[in-house]
Amino acid sequence: MPKETYVPCLLHLFRQYGYDGATLSKIAEATGLGKASLYHHFPGGKDEMVKTVLEYIEQWLAKNILPALQGEGDALTRLQRMCDRLNELYEGGQQPCMFAILSLGSAREVFHDQVKAVMHSWINAIADVLVEAGINQKLAQQRGEDAAIMVQGALILSQSLDNPSVFQRIIERLPEDLCRDE
Repeated sequence: MPKETYVPCLLHLFRQYGYDGATLSKIAEATGLGKASLYHHFPGGKDEMVKTVLEYIEQWLAKNILPALQGEGDALTRLQRMCDRLNELYEGGQQPCMFAILSLGSAREVFHDQVKAVMHSWINAIADVLVEAGINQKLAQQRGEDAAIMVQGALILSQSLDNPSVFQRIIERLPEDLCRDE
């Protein structure tokens, strides 16, 4: 099977255990592949597995989040579509964010630039929608950052409290918060 077949399983493992906690033994057990087969599919080892997962998420964002923001409709409608897609990605707040996981520990050194680029593109896409809605560039950029803070913070709190309703509450009110008059 092609290595892409294992991406959903790898995504789940890295979300569950983090970069450092997802050992090759756990990965081999979850995928059903021996360590030699893992290295056959991912010669770069765990780093290549994570890069493959990140590429998968980037492609998902490019197909789902950016088109939602760049599509038709007013700012509120586009931001609501974005939030609907984020709700899917994070399974209603039940799944942590890979970008947050890879921003900590030893993974930060390896994946920081890739995570930073994805976060910038998301924040900038939100800011572009808000500028089109008449909000000045500086405030729009700040609100794009605020959106990332709110989503990431809600995910962390939802995971910490075992309560996905925290994330759901933020996702429901985020579009209106972003579009409000100064």
